[in-house]
This record gives sequence, structure tokens and C-alpha cells, in this order.
Amino acid sequence: MTYQRTIPIEFNHCDPAGIVFYPRYFEMTNSVIENFFADVVGRSFASMHRGAQNGVPTVSIAADFMAPSRLGDKVLFSLQIAKLGRSSVTVTIEGRMAEELRMRATLTLVWIDGMKAAAWPDDMRARLQTYMEGAA
Repeated sequence: MTYQRTIPIEFNHCDPAGIVFYPRYFEMTNSVIENFFADVVGRSFASMHRGAQNGVPTVSIAADFMAPSRLGDKVLFSLQIAKLGRSSVTVTIEGRMAEELRMRATLTLVWIDGMKAAAWPDDMRARLQTYMEGAA
């Protein structure tokens, strides 16, 4: 199964050449992940970070940039789960404009409880697993 979210490219995303400044893609991928956790996994970043001492920090990220995105483009970001571990999840996020692949990032996130890596709570693991199985 694939989670999707469209992000319009705004002036604040662009460098003086009028194309997305590559660090802004990391903000966009984080937005996709944040919305994925709220919409699919059932835990918003707000609920995890406000007093719960939980979270899903990124521990690894690799990205490739294939083509520029420009002011006014509407880039469709797709997230797929590549691997689910005891306390980690690896996702691949692609950004496309129509059929053109603009960027691809692979990120590994770790579930933390009290600032330490911990096993996924059963409800979250079940949602992540079901979502991953839908891709098969």
C-alpha cells in the first residue's frame, strides 16, 4: 500500500534560481511522515511529543535528486514501508510531478519511549505491518 500527499512548491521552498533548495525536500519528507503517522499509524506527532516522551526520530536518511521542482509545481509524494524492525521502520519516499520522478529518499525512523529505543507498541506495529502487507 502507498501513502500519498501532494505538496505545492511555494516561494519559501525555492532558491534564487527558482528551483527547490534541496534541504527543503527533507522538510517535505518529514511532513509526509508526520501526516502518515497521524493518518495511518494513529499517533500524531503532537500526541507523541506533548508529555508522552515518545517519538520517531530519523536515524538515517539517503536521498537522490533526479530533476528540479519549480515554484508552482504540485509534487505528489508517495511513502512505502520497506522494512519493519523491532523498534525501527524504513520507508521510501518518492516525489513526482506527473510521471517525472523528482526525488527519492530512504529514511529509517526509530520508536523511542523515554528517550530510548523501544519495541513498537502493539497497536502501532499492527498498523505498520498491515500497511506493509498491503504492498505485497
